[in-house]
Amino acid sequence: MRIELNGQSVETSVPTLAALITEQNYEARSVASAVDGQFVPRDAREGVNLTAGMKIELLSPMQGG
Repeated sequence: MRIELNGQSVETSVPTLAALITEQNYEARSVASAVDGQFVPRDAREGVNLTAGMKIELLSPMQGG
């Protein structure tokens, strides 16, 4: 299925948001996630089933000054 990840079109076959985070090599403990503009808490990611066309944002914290 094709989804939008951080503004880019991505093809994936994983079933959940949690699996997508792993597939895309993000550190699950240190990434914020949103699906179609709605924040998804870390403990809810396994319950978010992906469907074609979803818009997903994965954001890692940045440090600096």
